[in-house]
Amino acid sequence: MATQTGVAPAGSSGAHGHEEVDYLNAEKGWWSWASTVDHKRIGIMYLASVMTMFGVGGFFALALRTELLTPGRTIMGPDFYNQAFTLHGAVMVFLFIIPSVPAALGNFFLPIMIGAKDVAFPRLNLASFYIYVFGAIWAVASIWGVDTGWTFYTPYSQHTNFAAITMTTGAFILGFSSILTGLNFIATVHKLRAPGLNWQRLPLFVWGIYATSVIQVLATPVLAITLFLLIMERLLTVGIFNPELGGDPVLFQHFFWFYSHPAVYIMILPGMAVVNELIATFSKRKIFGYMFVAMSSVSLALLGFLVWGHHMFVAGMSDYAALVFSGLTMLVAIPSGVKVFNWVATLYQGSISFESPMLYALAFIVLFTIGGLTGLYLGMLAVDVHLHDTYFVVAHFHYVMVGGTVFGFLGGLHYWWPKMFGRMYDERLARVAFTLVFLGFNMTFFTQFILGSRGMPRRYYDYLPHFQPLHAFSSVGAYVLGVGFLIMLYMFITAILSGKKAPPNPWGSAGYEWMTTSPPHPHNFHETPVMTRGPYDYHLATDEELSTGFPGETESSVEARAAETPRTETAKAAATTDADDADDEKSKDDDE
Repeated sequence: MATQTGVAPAGSSGAHGHEEVDYLNAEKGWWSWASTVDHKRIGIMYLASVMTMFGVGGFFALALRTELLTPGRTIMGPDFYNQAFTLHGAVMVFLFIIPSVPAALGNFFLPIMIGAKDVAFPRLNLASFYIYVFGAIWAVASIWGVDTGWTFYTPYSQHTNFAAITMTTGAFILGFSSILTGLNFIATVHKLRAPGLNWQRLPLFVWGIYATSVIQVLATPVLAITLFLLIMERLLTVGIFNPELGGDPVLFQHFFWFYSHPAVYIMILPGMAVVNELIATFSKRKIFGYMFVAMSSVSLALLGFLVWGHHMFVAGMSDYAALVFSGLTMLVAIPSGVKVFNWVATLYQGSISFESPMLYALAFIVLFTIGGLTGLYLGMLAVDVHLHDTYFVVAHFHYVMVGGTVFGFLGGLHYWWPKMFGRMYDERLARVAFTLVFLGFNMTFFTQFILGSRGMPRRYYDYLPHFQPLHAFSSVGAYVLGVGFLIMLYMFITAILSGKKAPPNPWGSAGYEWMTTSPPHPHNFHETPVMTRGPYDYHLATDEELSTGFPGETESSVEARAAETPRTETAKAAATTDADDADDEKSKDDDE
């Protein structure tokens, strides 16, 4: 593979002794950021935004676990408890997990990974960010008083505080950001791939973001229409979901979950996409079954539209419909299993190194497998009747969303941090933070599997005294998890302020994104790259690519070599002719 030549490594001097220009220092001032159309800067702004939302959602998660330390009132009353878990769920799902990997890491790295200078529609990309910011401000500002939970189920959402309607308006606005981002990524992958980069050479991260974008474009309009109908019903008192007006509340559940189960794959597919890159880099092996892994992402994107009914087994659907949805739910396990088994096969006999990004990748495999296997229980009709609306569902959801998506996001953030900011973080602190996060997560949520199987309902402010020891243990785990995140925050801040300058390719990766400077050039590459190998072909990557990241040819060098070839062939032919003539003359002399 080749990308660029004649580029000084990040942080070194160029031809005239000046600092190498990168996307961070190319322009100065806050307005250069606010008006930028550089996908990398937009990715950084998304990253700051989603991490802020993660802090808000995490704060309310700790508040909930503090309240549940003891039966009865601990720090808040039942009304505020309902508002707190609504805010926690809505912020974490709509404002953090869904945009975390695609909008932040995807915006930054997808164009670089395909050798493009930017996304297909840079101004639309900036507009998507501002729509996200506007929707987030609207949603958070209106959430006080919303106590419906993040699903906004009718008919309760039609009778509770009017803030529920303003909150759904915020979610409606956020949907446009998701749709526009998905369209932009699809167009970028189809139209802006570098020479030599065919579909069989695409990085699996790009495959994952591409599949996610398809779901965003197809499913998000359904949620937008559903929320719009909910708003109109409340404002105009027309009967759509409200049974008092002749509506059907179960219809809302069908509409909502027709989007929200594909949204599960909007959340988990990007995490899987990141893990592909981590497994390949830190085992120094080509991903086993590359096309199977790529097509499993597409399969999950398509199958995700067929299984929404398993959220509604106790909502009154027919036995036949429930049986069909149960079978389809089992079918979804196949592409997920393909990914897990291929990751394990890639690790087998690999040259594995256990840097902090790899720790998150390995944790992802373990935690996502637990989340997936416990999902099979919920997909079985008889078992789901017992476990529905218990803490077992809460634990399953968090093992998939946090143990999967969030761990994948954190692994990607650690992995690409040197490329994004040109600074290395303290690996020792990273390992400490990982240990606390992994331990705290399992203390918090594995305990809830036990609570749920014993009949503890979810979303309850109070509980029976015999559940108290397990609730207390779960709450202590949440505090351990919080401490781990605080250490991680401190580590990243100190890395920006005083971290060592990052080498161009600190992990020795063969991935395309490491074939440029750290941080990248404002246009990613000085010249159009030419892809002459796959992103996981470690046996074809040169030592130079695996160390400095700078290969030896670009589009211009390929053209120069092509132009030189005819001249070389002509010279060789002339030399051969001269030699033959000389031999003939010598033969004549010998005969004479």
